Amino acid sequence: MTDKTPDTETEAAPVKSGADAPEGAAAAGGEAGPRPIPVSPGVHKRLTTGLGGFTLAMGASLILALMIFVVTPRADEQILPTVDYGSQLWVMRNDAPFPVHSPEGLPAGWRPTSSRVHGLDGEAGGPVAWHLGFVTPGDEYAALEQSDEKASEYVPRMTNSSKPLGTMQVAGNTWKKYHRADKEANSLARTLPDGVSLVVTGTATYEELAVLAGSLKTQPKGGGIDPSSPASPPAAP
Repeated sequence: MTDKTPDTETEAAPVKSGADAPEGAAAAGGEAGPRPIPVSPGVHKRLTTGLGGFTLAMGASLILALMIFVVTPRADEQILPTVDYGSQLWVMRNDAPFPVHSPEGLPAGWRPTSSRVHGLDGEAGGPVAWHLGFVTPGDEYAALEQSDEKASEYVPRMTNSSKPLGTMQVAGNTWKKYHRADKEANSLARTLPDGVSLVVTGTATYEELAVLAGSLKTQPKGGGIDPSSPASPPAAP
C-alpha cells in the first residue's frame, strides 16, 4: 500500500528506458531500442563546449606550427666547412716516400673541404696515400687521390671502374678517363714512371677535373712550407 496519489506518481516518476521500461512500452510508443538518457544543461554544455574548445586550440596550434615551418629558412644541402691542408702537405713533403703532387694556382671558387693522409703512422714500407677534396666553382665535388700503392689495385678502387673510356690531354700529359654511372662519378687517372698514381675524381665534369689535374705540381722533398701556414686557394668573391 502507498500513500502517493496517482497524480503525484505521474509527476515524480523517472523516465524509463531499455530494460527498466515495462514490456510493450516500445511497441506502444512506436520506437525500438533504448531511449536517450537525459542530462542537465550544465553537463551538456561541458560535454560540447569543452570538445569544441579543445578542437579550436589544436587547430590554432597546427596553423602556428605550419606558419613557423613556412617562414623558417632551410638549407637543402649541407654546407661543408673549408679546411686548410697546409699541415698535411708539409707532412707529405717531408715524410712521404715519393714526391707529392699538390695543386697550385687553382682559380677562385675552388674550396678545400677535406684532407687526409694515410700510411705514415702504420707499418714501414706500406703504401702511403693523400686525399684532398674540394667543392668546385660548379658546386660539385672533386678530389685528388695519390698513392704509391700498386696502380692495378689503387686506380680501379679510386675511380670505381676498371675500364677506361678513353684518354684526355691535360697540360701536355695523357690521363685515362673513367665513368661510373650508378655513382655519378667521373675520373681522370695517371700513373707516373715511379709507380705513383694520381687520380682526380668526383661528381664534377671532366672539364673541372681537368682544371684540378692541370694545377698539380711536384713538390720538392724535405723542407717545404711551415705546417701552420695556409695552403688553400683563394675563395670565390
